[in-house]
Amino acid sequence: MSSPCDPKYAPVGDIGAALMMIDSRLKAVYDSKTETDPEQQQMVDQFAATLGPTGLDELLDGTGTLIYMFMQWLRKACEDADEDVIEYSVSALVATMRMMPKTFRPEVIPTMAGLLIAAGIGLSPNLWRAQYGPWTDAEMNPLEATAVLLAEHINRITGDHDFATRLITEALSRSDQTDEG
Repeated sequence: MSSPCDPKYAPVGDIGAALMMIDSRLKAVYDSKTETDPEQQQMVDQFAATLGPTGLDELLDGTGTLIYMFMQWLRKACEDADEDVIEYSVSALVATMRMMPKTFRPEVIPTMAGLLIAAGIGLSPNLWRAQYGPWTDAEMNPLEATAVLLAEHINRITGDHDFATRLITEALSRSDQTDEG
């Protein structure tokens, strides 16, 4: 039985822009800086300002697509280790969110956990979230931070700070090759 939240019905969005923002945040985390580099933050803010309303929607959809792709990779990795992706990954990510009250206010954690669970069971996080209305301003930073935490979780599992970014880049490259050939 098909679900209205099946990924085949979901907009893909601007995965490249979303990946650029996530990768930028990961680099800041790995550079062991206690604060975001003001120059880097200004660059990201300028980029976001150039998007306009449709560009922002594309970026949001791209971020949801990244969450879906990361969770699918985690689901396969967990299955290979006889683990449950929800138990293994979502609980750890939610625990991390709870330790970051400035980024994740308590009221947004259930939504972010829902995105992860939807993606973990093969549903589109974008379509799952859409059934509750448009994104709110209060959800913007937590959405980005959720994608960053997820990418960092994958990087920690693999022991490679660039694995999550490379995973998506290679998938996009394979997709481009399939579209051309």
